[in-house]
Parts: sequence; C-alpha cells; structure tokens
Amino acid sequence: MNQPVHTRGSASLTTRLTIALTASAAATLLTACQSGTSANAAAATPAAAAAAKAGDPQVLGQQLLAAAAQGDAVAVRNLLAGNAPVDVQDARGNTPLLLATAANHIEVARSLLMHGASPNIQNQMQDSAYLLAGAQGRLEIVRMTISYGADLKSTNRYGGTALIPACERGHLETAQALITAGVDVNHVNRLGWTCLMEAVVLSDGGPRHQAIIQALIEAKADLNLPDKDGVTALAHARQRGQQAVVQLLQAAGAR
Repeated sequence: MNQPVHTRGSASLTTRLTIALTASAAATLLTACQSGTSANAAAATPAAAAAAKAGDPQVLGQQLLAAAAQGDAVAVRNLLAGNAPVDVQDARGNTPLLLATAANHIEVARSLLMHGASPNIQNQMQDSAYLLAGAQGRLEIVRMTISYGADLKSTNRYGGTALIPACERGHLETAQALITAGVDVNHVNRLGWTCLMEAVVLSDGGPRHQAIIQALIEAKADLNLPDKDGVTALAHARQRGQQAVVQLLQAAGAR
C-alpha cells in the first residue's frame, strides 16, 4: 500500500492519498486519490483558518478524510468533536470509514462508528467499509461494522457478499465471524459461485481453505450447489487434485 506523501511549503500543506486494494477474483485496485487538506492545514492561510473557525463543513470534511486515511486517531476525534461530517465522501465516493478500513486503522474506524459513521455506504467501486473489511480480512473492523449495523445482505460489484471473498482469500477468522453473524453461506454471485465454490476454485486447497470449507460444512452450506456449468465443488476439487478437500467434502456427503 502506498503511504501518504507530504510536501511542505511556507503557506500550505497538501496531502495526497492513495489507497490500494484487491478484489475477490482478480487484482483490482481501489484507488482513493483525494487532494485535500490535512488535519492541521486549515490554519495555514487566513481564509482557511477563518473557515475552520466557523466550522465550515466542507473544510472539516476534507480534513477528516485526510486524517482517517493517515490513521491519525487524535485528529479524527478532534474533528468529530468539532462536528465534521462523519460520512463525507471524496470524489470516488470513499468515506472516512472506508479509507480507515482500507488501511486497517482500527482505532480510527472505532471512533468513526461510535460517532455514527455508516458501515454500508458504498463507493464507486461498490465497496462499503463492511464489504471491504470482509474482503481484506480486517477482522476487528468486520466485527465492529457488524455490531454497528452492517447490512449482511449487501453485495460488492461481483454480486457477492462479504463472506465470498473472505473464503476465497483464506481469511479464516473473518469467514468464521461472518458465518456466525448470519451471512448466507449459499449466496451465489454473478460468476455463479458460492463461498464454497470460490474456496475450492480460487485456492490451492491448503490448510486455511480446508478449515474454511470445514466451517462451511458445519454451517450447513449446500455442498452440491453447482456453478453455471453444472460442476460441483467436489468435482472441481478432484480436477485440481485437492485430495484433502475431496476427502472433507465426501465425508460430509458431497457428490
């Protein structure tokens, strides 16, 4: 992940942020490039200082976006105390909570949620803080967003729940948390795949994916739900030589 680059001048401080992430079936970038003002930049010019003193929501919002992306928990708390708009969005639709989630800034995410940030607002890439946390295996943020009202039925740009990419990427603890919360283990995305199917087709069948598959079995996932071509997870595991997965599925009654 690219880190924020700071350029200091005599009169202003500009922060440019880039947040990168990958999506479930391919290496996809979530770029959150926001030219904004840092948490302390309002005092850099008389006009900005006056705007901040007056509580200008636009200025405070830009500062909050910057502070959240940088993980500056103190600045975030101060801005929220000053009535910064908690769900402000940048040009790409990212909220402070989404930016904090992308960088796994747990304390910042907690402060934002406690001040009413929505875990369900989606950006132009159709990621919400909740969905992104699931896809990236941000376990603590997943738990927090669930406790603050995450929509467990919400879907990403592939039509998948948070559980599907969590299973595909081997995020065992995150997948278990999502299963426990009640995310549908049989949801089918636009590719025609369930979380079980992705745990087989898009993995090497190693220990973490075996543990995820076992968790799905225990959650009563439909082991025989085929993909668009009528191929089951068991058949895919056989084709890929995933013998341990084959044994797991067969022992659970898969055909």
